[in-house]
Amino acid sequence: MDTPSIVGVRNQKVIPEQKRKRFSLTKGIVILFLSVLVITQVYPLIWLVLYSFKTNEEILSGSFFSLPHSPQWVNFSNALAGGRYFRYLGNSFFVTSVTMICVIIFSSLAAFAISRFRWRYGQVLLLMFLVGMMIPMQATLLPLMIIFKNMNILNTHLSLILPYIAFQTPIAVFILHGFMKTIPAEIEESAIMDGASVFRVYWNIILPVSIPPVVTVCILTFINIWNEYILAATFISAERLKTLPFGVNSFVSQYSVNYGAIGAFLVLGALPVIVVYFLLADKITEGMVAGAVKG
Repeated sequence: MDTPSIVGVRNQKVIPEQKRKRFSLTKGIVILFLSVLVITQVYPLIWLVLYSFKTNEEILSGSFFSLPHSPQWVNFSNALAGGRYFRYLGNSFFVTSVTMICVIIFSSLAAFAISRFRWRYGQVLLLMFLVGMMIPMQATLLPLMIIFKNMNILNTHLSLILPYIAFQTPIAVFILHGFMKTIPAEIEESAIMDGASVFRVYWNIILPVSIPPVVTVCILTFINIWNEYILAATFISAERLKTLPFGVNSFVSQYSVNYGAIGAFLVLGALPVIVVYFLLADKITEGMVAGAVKG
């Protein structure tokens, strides 16, 4: 009678040990994977900062992992002056700000109509927005070039703002729709019974409640538009209208390239995005999962 009980006790001791070992192995694999991921994401930024403090000779020597012998702060002064940094910075802020405002207005109205109204083609419209997320921006260069040429808006900021809005709106509608459909209907029903119009329900009730996903849409739009180059290089040729990524071309001539200044300009160009992201990173996560946890 004692033997089965002893065996049972041994089994009870063995099973937790096996689970503990299995958990430790899984945890180790996850930590290893995350460590590799962090290294691959952070190292390019560190390398770019080191690159910006080197001379052309140090860069061309091929020592990618070495520290600069003497930090070349002159690279940053050359980037600010020679790269027309502040002019391009102002253009980028203007294009990005107008795009963000328009995307928030259009996507919030569309998400409000799809999620809060009961109409036949609501899901069809949502599906069209989801299909829009799958269209690559590069595939639209030629037709957009022809359309903008006929509209006489080539070489203007409007030729950038319009496609930026079109390509950023689908993902914004997807995020906002997922949140708005979880808002209790009783809130707007009571407002309608008090005489509120549809627009007032949207502006005074739904939109203020949807601030977390709205902030997420703003940040994602800012990050996606800030360093966009292909459309800007295709539709903009006037020097006074160019955006920040074009500053790199200022340090490339027919016979020489100032690599250190290019690195410094790239650091200065990436700095606003990095600052915005780290200040509001929690808002991105909060807005992305808000619809899932709210219900």
